[in-house]
Amino acid sequence: MTIETPAGYTAFSVDTIADYIADKPELMNRLGGDASQLKATEVGDGNLNLVFIVEGPDDTVIIKQALPYVRLVGESWPLPLKRSFFEYNALVRQAKACSVTARVPEIFLYDDAHALVAMEYLSHHIILRKGLIAGTIYPKIARDLGLFMAETLFRTSDLHMDAGEKKKDVALFSDNVELCDITESLVFTDPYHDAELNSWTTPQLDKLALGLRSDRDLKIAASQMKQRFVTHTEALVHGDLHSGSVMVNADDTRVIDPEFAFYGPMGFDVGALIANYFLSYFSQAGHEPEPGARNEYRAWILETIIETWDVFEERFRELWVNERTGVLYPRSIFEDQGDAIGAEEALNSFLKQLQEDTIGFAGAKMIRRLVGLAHVEDMQSIEDPDRRASCEAKALAMGRELLVDRAKFTGMKQLCELAKRIESTGASA
Repeated sequence: MTIETPAGYTAFSVDTIADYIADKPELMNRLGGDASQLKATEVGDGNLNLVFIVEGPDDTVIIKQALPYVRLVGESWPLPLKRSFFEYNALVRQAKACSVTARVPEIFLYDDAHALVAMEYLSHHIILRKGLIAGTIYPKIARDLGLFMAETLFRTSDLHMDAGEKKKDVALFSDNVELCDITESLVFTDPYHDAELNSWTTPQLDKLALGLRSDRDLKIAASQMKQRFVTHTEALVHGDLHSGSVMVNADDTRVIDPEFAFYGPMGFDVGALIANYFLSYFSQAGHEPEPGARNEYRAWILETIIETWDVFEERFRELWVNERTGVLYPRSIFEDQGDAIGAEEALNSFLKQLQEDTIGFAGAKMIRRLVGLAHVEDMQSIEDPDRRASCEAKALAMGRELLVDRAKFTGMKQLCELAKRIESTGASA
């Protein structure tokens, strides 16, 4: 199959990327030397793109280039190159929205013709998912990500933005049609019917996976969350905020890869992150050398979930009080009339719905990563299929409860208690 690409587009390789960079003074001035002194390595391990580490005498940069198809599947699944445009624009907006701008990598160059972004090389960081699999504790990550989500979501919403600018931005990101379509299908639809690219640990999970298709309550709940995903343009969401989209070390946290960005429900980002923490939690039994060896780490994961939400909520409340300058919940009908209590009650109602959305989206994201396309390394790296299936069955049970019963939960502590019960009692495959 031949895929048409725009005039001027070339997919680079380790052999050709140096010549491209040689014509970009904004990169050569940083890297130093000349093209012959550049060393390129292709490290893309994701589902969609090429990623090069390019090292020069003075510095190193990351070059991320979109391919005109889904790399995980191949040329049989074409995908527009414009996703790099949305990634670049999302990174710019996220950096602006964050009080600490270093929450995302620094951008050095955007090349629309080659669907390419050059950015900071985070040499002292690793992908969060890798750290979770290794059992590494990151003491600052809950605060860092809680603040990141609160600030990026609040400051790109109608609670804060100028109404005209918000509508223009919604229109801009609404063209990220194809990546939204991937989410709409893979997260909310494919797990519940005989989709071609579905997969799971077979035969161990056959009964559970096939049972999803006849679970009426679950299918209704998934469809309700899909409706919110499609129709609620609340804020600029990252769109794919899992543990593979976070780079971390003991002192610093960065969010990467927002190519799925669009204006959607705030709870989708928070839910995606929470889902991946729970997937990691249930995978620990597959990584510990003996039962119970990672109990302390399990406890840390649950504490991180709770702290992340607490930090998120605290910062969101601060922003509501101090930066609520948009068209929603205007101060003119609350504080300016001496009704601070009314503003607080409105905030409580807003956060209650946001939490319900978060829980529902978390459940949908967990299920999708277990029986759909593109599973998580947390589970896939467990070599023994019986052991892996046991972990996955528990995660499926958790995902179902979060999705179907999302309105019944009062907070993250209750979710974590549920996770502990499922982990201790098991789930039948």
